[in-house]
Amino acid sequence: MLSDLFSPSVQHWLDIAGIFVFAISGALLGVRKNFDVFGMAVLAEVTALGGGLFRDLVIGAVPPAAFTDLGYFLTPLLATLIVFFLHPEVERITTAVGVFDAAGLGLFCVTGTVKAYSHGLGLTQSATLGLATAVGGGVLRDVLAHEVPSLLRWDRDLYAVPAMVGAAIAAVMIRFHALHGPTNAVPVLTAFSLRLLAMRFNLRAPRAWHRRSRAVEEV
Repeated sequence: MLSDLFSPSVQHWLDIAGIFVFAISGALLGVRKNFDVFGMAVLAEVTALGGGLFRDLVIGAVPPAAFTDLGYFLTPLLATLIVFFLHPEVERITTAVGVFDAAGLGLFCVTGTVKAYSHGLGLTQSATLGLATAVGGGVLRDVLAHEVPSLLRWDRDLYAVPAMVGAAIAAVMIRFHALHGPTNAVPVLTAFSLRLLAMRFNLRAPRAWHRRSRAVEEV
């Protein structure tokens, strides 16, 4: 499926790139929380590898890829070192980091779906694990940092929804045997584009209809 579009070598480096950008976001949160370098590294590793680790454990792909490919494990450490020494500069290019993060989101929601399906799961379950692959690391990062997970907050741009859409499109295309060759790019680019649109126009999911709560809203 995705291997029809990318060679194993290209796919591997795309994974590394996605892991690197996710790890940058984890390490940056560690800086904002005033964590030491170890805490930054933990957040970077969890953010970059948590979603894929969860998926592999659920589908029984053990040992998980995070423990069989040294590059997967070392890349978040490299990101941590960069943020440790250059975090003011990294903070200034957050828009660029966000674009690459969106690309990783689009790629991982599809690769997660495909891998889950290839291990015998149904289409709905595969799409769910595709979503978990893309956003699971961010949820673990926020929980460890004592933050409300970003994808649960109304005041954050859409993040889980683009991944959900990308994973769902991938599942539908698998159902109709359409996910092959160049068509593999369709769900990836869809999720990527939706995330960029959410960032550009501050798109957010709606809250409860006729919400009457007077609770003070967290910013």
